[in-house]
Amino acid sequence: MQVSKLFEPKKIGETSLGGKVVSYFFLIVWAIIVIFPIYWLFITSFKLPEDVKFYPTYLPWIDFNPSLHAWENILFVDSEDTYHSYFNSIIISFFSTILSIIVGSLAAYALARIKYAPNFRTIFLFVMIMASAFVIVGKYSVDWSLGTAVGLVLFYFLWRALLKTNISFVFKSITLITLISATCFLFLSVSINSFFEENGQVLASIMLFMTLGLGVFFFIKGKIGNADILFWVISQRILPPVVVVLPVYIMFQRIGLLDTHIAMILTYAVVNLPIVVWLIHDFVLTIPIDLEESAQLDGASRLYIFWDIILPLCKQGLAATTLLILILSWNEYLLASFLSTSKAQTLPIMVSAQITQDRGILWWNMCVVIIIMIIPVITMAFFLQKFITKGVLLGAVKG
Repeated sequence: MQVSKLFEPKKIGETSLGGKVVSYFFLIVWAIIVIFPIYWLFITSFKLPEDVKFYPTYLPWIDFNPSLHAWENILFVDSEDTYHSYFNSIIISFFSTILSIIVGSLAAYALARIKYAPNFRTIFLFVMIMASAFVIVGKYSVDWSLGTAVGLVLFYFLWRALLKTNISFVFKSITLITLISATCFLFLSVSINSFFEENGQVLASIMLFMTLGLGVFFFIKGKIGNADILFWVISQRILPPVVVVLPVYIMFQRIGLLDTHIAMILTYAVVNLPIVVWLIHDFVLTIPIDLEESAQLDGASRLYIFWDIILPLCKQGLAATTLLILILSWNEYLLASFLSTSKAQTLPIMVSAQITQDRGILWWNMCVVIIIMIIPVITMAFFLQKFITKGVLLGAVKG
């Protein structure tokens, strides 16, 4: 009976003594779980190799004597690589985050306030024609800008011609049957002569793309809405990065941008763009549309409304989203390992460089690099914590 009274609050709105004890117990346990890896990281950076390799040591000056050996290696002996990777990480993460936030917030506002209803068949035809153009660019080493321009021009004129021309069902069927026959012939023509052996598969792929594009355009009529576009955007993030990293690597290699800041910035921005659109879209929906309608009655443009009304009201959400994107860009390893070698090397690559073949894993050096990595993010989170807390709570409430 006495125990039950410990969990009875004295006043409405207050927590009982037992509730406080249980709450603080779990909070302390969770704090230890969260803080201990950081503590272990910190003390390991002051250990000598023999303090790490043979047995675990926990308390400085008791289990081991602290040493600045690892800090000297990273900050002085390998200072050129350290500062080079550090500034690369700052430049790439900062500009890719800014680019993602600018483009993503504009897209999120448009999807939240403007109704879109593009034809699915038009989009599919565009994708198939551009895929054909990129196949030609990759196979025959055509300049990528020329191939892109030709693909866009071809799509525009073909699309306009198909819209203006009243094509009968019979003509559509004959066209598709012809294209399918030509595709099958090209796939099976590799043994005819050297020309078809070298180019048959490529031409067949192009014919297949064109057949699919025209087939969908002829017989499928439907429109997609904002919800479909938003789902497609976020689905790009669901796709594992390892699936697209090799094509991205080949693309930048062909256009001569491999191991450059611009390639890393563009790739990071595109990869994180779906998250920005998804999060900012929810924040925009929480803003009453009456404010925008009143501004439109006063003659305000969409850009003015976005800049002077939407962004100030979304500043908490923007802060939370910015920090999240910055952390994702700062810690990105897979894309950095493929797209950079030396000039654009970032800190995650330097962390992995502490795994050597002859000396094993240099845990002491690795811990120093990781500490250097987490300091800027923790500092920014400290200064933005007020906005982040409000932004997370705001994003959890709609309507």
